[in-house]
Amino acid sequence: MSDKTTRRIIEEIAASIDIPASAYEKAEARYKDLGEWFGRPEAKCAKFDPHIYPQGSFRLGTVVRSDEYDLDFGCRLRQGVSKLTHTQKQLKALVGADMEEYRQARGIKSDLIDKPRCWRLPYADEENFHMDGVPSIPEEARQRQLLQEAMINAGSAERLAHNVANFTGAITDNRLPNYETISPNWRISNSEGYALWFESRMKLAMELLMNRALEARAGQVDDLPARRWKSPLQHCVQTLKCHRDVMFADEPDGKPISVIITTLAAAAYQGEQDVASALENILTNMGNYVLKTKPRVPNPVNPVEDFADKWHDPKYAHLNLERKFWQWLEQAQSDFQIIGQSRDADFITEQVQAKFASTLDARSLKNRLGLGSVNIITAPKSHTIVEAPAKPWMRK
Repeated sequence: MSDKTTRRIIEEIAASIDIPASAYEKAEARYKDLGEWFGRPEAKCAKFDPHIYPQGSFRLGTVVRSDEYDLDFGCRLRQGVSKLTHTQKQLKALVGADMEEYRQARGIKSDLIDKPRCWRLPYADEENFHMDGVPSIPEEARQRQLLQEAMINAGSAERLAHNVANFTGAITDNRLPNYETISPNWRISNSEGYALWFESRMKLAMELLMNRALEARAGQVDDLPARRWKSPLQHCVQTLKCHRDVMFADEPDGKPISVIITTLAAAAYQGEQDVASALENILTNMGNYVLKTKPRVPNPVNPVEDFADKWHDPKYAHLNLERKFWQWLEQAQSDFQIIGQSRDADFITEQVQAKFASTLDARSLKNRLGLGSVNIITAPKSHTIVEAPAKPWMRK
């Protein structure tokens, strides 16, 4: 996928599945509004120095079009709360009290929902969001040091490991047996650190990102929110996630989870300057970053955590999750190669609709890219689940 026309075709696909700027703007307004709410003097959390920050795909700039958007945010109480002073239940109740008051003050009719690790607040307006707020506190220094050392041993640069480890937090989870008791054993999470790691991968294309910053009249790349970097890596992750969603539309419980796709794509990315070249490299090599032994897909900011833990969990054996990951990867390799090599605008638009549930205008493609109307490659009109390869790509 290296010639100019192929690059343009892949760029057209990537652009067609990106979300409107209004959705990002709405998300940023929500984060700001929540931050101001939790920072009010009368807020229950105010005296604990609350910090509201985005996490998940909105933070990474990898959201794909949807009927409803997940707006994930963290609420970290940075002082006055520790594992020795509060239970996880008490911390969650503190955050939940302010979220409930926010719901009422903003006239949100949907009830606050108690999820295992977060509070969920559906918010229906011109952009349908549900906001998931994850309560947390800073992780203790010794644990941060251990995570830094683990990252370095796993191959991360020392400076990056240090910066990332400092964002590590302890989160609530009502499924744990110690949820209602004082205990030193909380779940570890580091969404901000993961975002920094992901950005470090995007920065392999620093020259391209600097041009983005200049176009936006920013002094440097880091002055822009990650969503405005529009790096090839971000476009690749969006495109792969969209392909996955369509392929598993009738079997959503079996689809590869987003954090696995995002992590493997970022690990495989080598700083390619265009989406097509990046996608070709990622699809060819991302499977090499699945390890043969546990953890199969390590969390890059907590290498002992396995993002693919459900692959070998007996509770999920009936879903055949690992097999379906390899099936998806092989199907994606085939689909992108077929679409990228075609020069038939009608065929391309048909395949984009079938494989990405997105729309391209065939006449516009013909005019702008000089494409014809005769298929040179044939492909099925809908996804066919193929058997996993006998020897899937594994790290040697």
